[in-house]
Amino acid sequence: MALHRADLPKDVTDLLFGGTVIPAHPLALNAAREFDPVRQRALARYYIDAGSGGLAVGVHATQFEIRDVGLYRPVLECAMETAQDWANDTLIMIAGLAGGTAQAVSEAQTAVAIGYHAGLLSLAAMKGASDDELIAHCTAVAAEMPLVGFYLQPAVGGIHLSVDFWKRFAEIDNVIAVKTAPFNRYRTLDVIRGVVEAGAEDRIAVYTGNDDHIVLDLLEPFTSLRDGAEVRVRIRGGLLGHWSVWTHRAVEQLARVHAAIDSGTIDDDLLALNSKITDCNRAVFDVEHDFAGCIPGCHEILRRQGLLEGTWCLNPDEVLSPGQAEELDRVQAGYPDMNDDAFVAANLDRWLA
Repeated sequence: MALHRADLPKDVTDLLFGGTVIPAHPLALNAAREFDPVRQRALARYYIDAGSGGLAVGVHATQFEIRDVGLYRPVLECAMETAQDWANDTLIMIAGLAGGTAQAVSEAQTAVAIGYHAGLLSLAAMKGASDDELIAHCTAVAAEMPLVGFYLQPAVGGIHLSVDFWKRFAEIDNVIAVKTAPFNRYRTLDVIRGVVEAGAEDRIAVYTGNDDHIVLDLLEPFTSLRDGAEVRVRIRGGLLGHWSVWTHRAVEQLARVHAAIDSGTIDDDLLALNSKITDCNRAVFDVEHDFAGCIPGCHEILRRQGLLEGTWCLNPDEVLSPGQAEELDRVQAGYPDMNDDAFVAANLDRWLA
């Protein structure tokens, strides 16, 4: 049975449009590279207790390869069961959708059956498709469940998407949000422009996925033009791989940003937070090696905290890059206020129970 935006609980849409922290959920594996449901649950419990407003599961950070080894449904089910058992507050559950049209439609149907509210649609598999083909694909998937658009950066498999694509995508009725993550200011503006040209800025929530520019994305009132008049759009929250680590701090940081916007007072310390977080992200996402170690980098932070047993990925070639561990040492020592090690230590036994 298909799910439409009108079917979503009001508290879910209110939270989405109010702006919240949505971590991109990693995959917990053991040393044999087998699924570890105990630590997978512990991660979800951590995100919930840290104050996250949602979970994004089956996305890039969860490793697209889960589809190749029969883990897509088990991983989505594990997160949903944990959310239902552990969360006392509203939680937005977002499922990653990937592949060609038949695969993405099937994944959307699976996600709806499990109880997910929306699908984050990756277009990486559609490389070489025209805008008409892309829109036909998105429309077919949107017939199954509400969609979150996804501008994935090309360095990790994304494709260039035009302003016209984003306008036409925003005109699809069952689109509720867009995650803009091209790691490119011009292309981020393309998303805003497309949403504004579609007249959709009041029904589509824009979230940042630009892990290299988090705070300023959240603080900046983006301006675009429609019929010669300026329209301002704010990015409401973040759906971020970076927020899969040090999540308790991320919740505090977003609250600080929202408070500053509400008060109309943005101080230098808050502005300076952007470069501190970006420097941390440089290490975690392995910018030095063109993001080759971005998933293992997140795993390494979680391993050091005891949430994961190791940094293993389904792809055995996906490992920490040379010097990446030392970079993580540098930012952890240099920015002690960025980590939530004490929070994790105080709760780890409970999450692993």
